Amino acid sequence: MKQELIPLIVGGFGLFMALVIYAMVSKMPAGEGKVREIAQEIHEGAMVFMRREYTLLLIFVAVILVGLYIGFGDWHTPFAFVLGAFCSGVAGYFGMFSATKANVRTTVAANEHGAAKALSVAFYGGSIMGLTVAAMGLLGIGALYLLFGGDPHTVESIHGFGMGGSVVALFSRVGGGIFTKSADVGADLVGKVEAGIPEDDPRNPGVIADNVGDNVGDVAGMGSDIFESYCGSMIACIAIASTMSVGLFSQIAARQQDLMFLPLALASTGLICSVLGIFLVKVFSSKKPDVALRFGTIGATILFIIAAYLTTSALSIQSHVWLCVVMGAVGGMLIGLVTEYYTGGKPVREIAKGGETGSATVMISGLAVGMESVVVPVITLAAIIFGTSLILPAGAGVYGVGIAAVGMLATVGITMAIDAYGPVADNAGGIAEMAGLGAETREITDGLDEVGNTTAAIGKGFAIGAAGLAALAIIAAFIQVISSQVEGFALDIANPQVLMGMFLGGIFPFIVSAMTMRAVGDAAFDMIKEIRRQFKDIPGLMEGTAKPDSKKCVDIATQAALKRMMAPGALAVLAPVVVGFGLGAAALGGMLGGALITCVLLALMMANAGGAWDNAKKYVEKGNLGGKGSSVHKAVVVGDTVGDPFKDTSGPAMNILINVMAIVSLVIAPLLAEMPYGLFS
Repeated sequence: MKQELIPLIVGGFGLFMALVIYAMVSKMPAGEGKVREIAQEIHEGAMVFMRREYTLLLIFVAVILVGLYIGFGDWHTPFAFVLGAFCSGVAGYFGMFSATKANVRTTVAANEHGAAKALSVAFYGGSIMGLTVAAMGLLGIGALYLLFGGDPHTVESIHGFGMGGSVVALFSRVGGGIFTKSADVGADLVGKVEAGIPEDDPRNPGVIADNVGDNVGDVAGMGSDIFESYCGSMIACIAIASTMSVGLFSQIAARQQDLMFLPLALASTGLICSVLGIFLVKVFSSKKPDVALRFGTIGATILFIIAAYLTTSALSIQSHVWLCVVMGAVGGMLIGLVTEYYTGGKPVREIAKGGETGSATVMISGLAVGMESVVVPVITLAAIIFGTSLILPAGAGVYGVGIAAVGMLATVGITMAIDAYGPVADNAGGIAEMAGLGAETREITDGLDEVGNTTAAIGKGFAIGAAGLAALAIIAAFIQVISSQVEGFALDIANPQVLMGMFLGGIFPFIVSAMTMRAVGDAAFDMIKEIRRQFKDIPGLMEGTAKPDSKKCVDIATQAALKRMMAPGALAVLAPVVVGFGLGAAALGGMLGGALITCVLLALMMANAGGAWDNAKKYVEKGNLGGKGSSVHKAVVVGDTVGDPFKDTSGPAMNILINVMAIVSLVIAPLLAEMPYGLFS
C-alpha cells in the first residue's frame, strides 16, 4: 500500500467514528414537553445563525477565489483554497449540529441516570466535534498531498488549503464570539445584577440567545480555530521540507519525501490515539469528571509519544526529529496546566476576595493575573524553539519547530473533544434550569459545567500556544519559499524594511481587539435595551406567567455578529497582500514577526484574565464571600462581564489573526518572489 493513502484511510476512519458516536448520542432520550421545546429553540437559533453566516462567508470566499485564479493563472491553488474552506465549514457545522443535539440528552441523562451517564453523553457530544476536525483536516490535506505532493512545482498549491480553512475560522471565531458575548453580557447584567434573578432563569429573554452563543462561539468557532492551526502546522512542515537543500535533509532523513510526509503520518497516528483516549474517558466516567477527562487526555498524549517514535523510525528519520515531537506534545500539556492554575487556582480566589472592596479591585486583580499568566507559556514556546535548534542541524531547526507544532496538535481529536464538552455541559445546565428539573439535576449539571469551564480555559491556552507555534512554522515556511527563489533574502533586524514591518505588525492585533471589543459592547447595549423593554412591557414576565420573546434577542445577536465580523476578516486577508506587494517581502516578514509576538501576548493575557474573572464569579456563587446577591457577587459579575469578550471574542481572534496573516503570506510567497522589493521600494 502506498504510504500516501494512510492519511485518507485514517481520516475516513475518524469520520466514521464521529458518525458512530453521533448515532449513539442521537439514540439517547431527548426529553419531552418543556425540555424538548427549550432544546429545539437553542438548536434552531444556532442553525439559523450558521446558515446566515455561511451565506456571507460564501460571498467572501468567491471574491478571494477569483483573486487567486487571476494571481496564479491555474486551478491548483484556487482548488485547494475551496477544499480548505469546505472542510473547515463542514467540521464546524457538523460539530455544532451534534452539540445542540447532545446538550438536551445530557440534561435528561443527569435527571434520570446521574452524573456518570451525563458525563458520557456530554463528552461524546464534544468528541464528535474533535474527531470531525481531525478527520476533515487529514482527508483534505491527504487528498491534496496525493494529488500534488510528488511534484515540487505543485506542492505549493497545498498552501491554499490552509488559507481556505483560515478564512472560515476567522469568520466563525469572530462572528461566533461577538454573538455569544453580546448575549451573555446582556443576559447577565440585566438578569443577575438589575433584576436579581438566577442565571439561566426562563424569565430572562436573553438566556436562549446566550445558550445559542455557547454553540456558535465555543463549539463551531473553537473547532474552526483548532482546525486552522492543525492544518497550518502540517502545511508549514511540508513547505519547509520541500525547500530544503539536498545536503540539509540528508542529515536527518534518507529521503526528502519522507520529511514532507512525516506531518501527515504523525497526524494520522494522533487521530488513532485520540480515539483510544476518548474510550479511556468512557472507561473512567464513573469517577469524578475531571479525573476521567485527565485520564483520557494524558493517556492519549502518552500513547501518541510512543507511537510517534515508531512512526519516525518506520520512515527512517533520525530520533532527533522525534524529540521535537515530544517537545511539542509536552509543551502543549504544560501550557494547559499553567492556564488551569491561573484560571482555577489561587489567583481566582484572590480576585474574588478583591470583590470585598468593590468592582475596581476585582478589575485590577484580574488584569494583573492575566499579565502574569503570560510568562510561563511564552517561556515554554521559547524553550521549544531553542530546543529544536539545538538538536537538529543548523538550518533545519525551523523544520523542528513545525514538527513540534504538529506534535502539540496531533491529538486534537481528544483535545477538541474535551473543549467542546464544556459548552454542551453548560447548555445542559441552562436547559435544566429553564425546564425547572429541580436542584438535584442542576447540581449534577453544575458539576459538569464547572469542570467544563476549566477545560475550556485550558483549551484556550492550548489553542493560543498551538496557534503561535503553527504561525511561527508558517512564517518560517514563508521565509524558506522566498529565500529559495531570491538570492540573499533574509529577515535582518538592521534592515529598515524589516524593522518598519515589525512595528506595522504590532498594530493589527490592537486594531482587531478594538473592533471586536467595540462590537460586543455595541451589541450588548442593544441587547440590554431589549431585555429591559421586555421586562417592562410584557405583563406577567417577571411573575413567570408570560413567555419572553427570545427570538428577538437571538436576532439582535445575529445581526450584530454578521455586520461586524466583515471588517476584521477583510483586514486580516488584505494586510499581507498590501504590505507584501507594496513594501516588499522583507517588510511583510517583519510584519508577521511583529504581529506574532503581539498576538500571542495579547491572546494569553485576555484569555486567562477572562477565565479567572469568570471562575471568580462562580467561586462566589458557590456560597463563598457572601454568595449570590451579595455586594461581592455584584462586583465579580462586573469582572466577569468585562472578561467575557476578553476570553471569548478578542482573545481567540488573535489566534485566527496571526494564522490568517501568515498563511496568506505563504500563499502569495511565489508571486512575491517575482517582485521581492515591492512597488514602493
